[in-house]
Amino acid sequence: MGEVRKLQKKLRQIENLEIKISLTPEETFKISRKAELRSRLAELQLQLSGPQQTLGIVGDGKKEKMKRQVEDAPEALPSQMPPASKILKGEKKSRAQATPAVAARQSGVGEEAATGGRGERTEAAKVSDPCQDASGGCGHSEEEQQQQLRQEEAAFTSLKVSWEKAKFRLRVLEGHNDIVTCAVAVDNLVVSGSRDTTVKVWHVPTATEQKNMGGHTSGVTCLSVPPLEYCKRLAWSLSLSDKERFILSGSADCHVKIWALSIGQCVKSIYTFNAVTALCFVPEEDGYIISGSDGGKVQAWSWHTFQNCQSVNAHQEAVTSIQSQGPLVFSGSAEGGVSVWENRCSERDPLRLLQHWSGQVTGVGGGAGGRLTLSPRGDRVFLAHGHACIKILHWRTGTMSRLTNHSSITGVTDCVHQTGGLLIGSCYDVANGDSALNLFSLPQCRYLASLTWPEAPRILCFAAWTTGSGDHRWVTGGRDLIVWEQLPSSGRQRGDVTVRRDSRMDSCLLESEGDTEEDAETDEYDVDDGNNGDKGGRCDGAEDGGSGSWLRCLLQ
Repeated sequence: MGEVRKLQKKLRQIENLEIKISLTPEETFKISRKAELRSRLAELQLQLSGPQQTLGIVGDGKKEKMKRQVEDAPEALPSQMPPASKILKGEKKSRAQATPAVAARQSGVGEEAATGGRGERTEAAKVSDPCQDASGGCGHSEEEQQQQLRQEEAAFTSLKVSWEKAKFRLRVLEGHNDIVTCAVAVDNLVVSGSRDTTVKVWHVPTATEQKNMGGHTSGVTCLSVPPLEYCKRLAWSLSLSDKERFILSGSADCHVKIWALSIGQCVKSIYTFNAVTALCFVPEEDGYIISGSDGGKVQAWSWHTFQNCQSVNAHQEAVTSIQSQGPLVFSGSAEGGVSVWENRCSERDPLRLLQHWSGQVTGVGGGAGGRLTLSPRGDRVFLAHGHACIKILHWRTGTMSRLTNHSSITGVTDCVHQTGGLLIGSCYDVANGDSALNLFSLPQCRYLASLTWPEAPRILCFAAWTTGSGDHRWVTGGRDLIVWEQLPSSGRQRGDVTVRRDSRMDSCLLESEGDTEEDAETDEYDVDDGNNGDKGGRCDGAEDGGSGSWLRCLLQ
């Protein structure tokens, strides 16, 4: 198995090299060997195949039965989810109900946050109480629990059958001449940002480019959409139509730009003094722009004055993802740390740290060259971190779960997204180049189906919305920018997507009990090629210092 592991690491290294903007002759040579390495890996896997050698993530029946019992408490769908302000108000009550040790730890974190401390936790993650996590809860009779379980199982079976019949039409949006790093949806428009330094606006029904907005001088790394009411405020101040929509873009050129979509022009440019690697908008009070930098800094900017309100050295490495949920802001970084902030809606220092969990707790540390994306839902945060699974952080307690997103350890999860009661994770197999989207039902996180198509590229970003009739429309970015349009399952029109199910992923919610074989296989990218002392897995040069390597490797 030693050679198999080495080949897997080399292929991961090559995949990261391929999305660099410039390559040395040595790196070009390594990339040219990808087909040869894949062929050799396939031969070894064939030789090693058998009952005693399994590359998939599976376990014995007894353990799998126990794992299936580790279910999260019921949560409302996005449209029914209580606002995060109510979650915060219920924090005191939930702490009182927690065990004394957990309550003491949470209280300590609150005190540290109030005094500006980071409240970092590096102890091992605690195992949750299956009785509290079970969907039936502990306050119901056994008969009521059984009836509820039967109803949930029937609903899940119906949902699974409907997705097995799902059909999508795919349309490629051609125009960018480099990797698409980010995409968002606004009404019937898709807005994309690319390493080619441009922001483009696309009309989805006709799959045509409407605007090509140039102005950044380096790769565009992130996009965010302010809600309509905040767009109206800005439009009024600029004497534009109250129907004007705006988009925010962040770039490695240290600027956040605000674009008016109808005219395709930049109406405001904010210099941040740092390469911008993540961005979100917080729709509270006057509104706030939250940005993350390649050096680990989190900054807040007023939507009213566009002045800096706060600047915090929050993470050790690049901030690779920022998402808001009501007044809460979640930031994740390359070293695997996750911070949770409360927006206090003040003119100075609006962000108050509620929790910080280090990479030692989340188990997703990828070092300076890593990339973590996150998607919050209530008390949980879904984490994609370039491995074959999706990690689930229960951010109030630090409890970790792992959701299998690929049946082989050679899978890579680049992004995770929630839409319409679905959790969607991208999956790419470095061993054979196969790409897919895996669908899970929420809130139970049960595997539904996988969607793929011939020669599907690696998916680096994802956005979703629903039509007036309730059908799904998605957009995926990477080498290609592709719009997914759901077709009626009863119609005669053939879809472009193949729907398949992998039975090995049916029992996929696992407890986190330290590094597994899958983690050990994928945590290290540095591989000696045999000809020199170069650590090939590092994408950045030694002179880079590491702090911005994710940005330089993947986006510039």
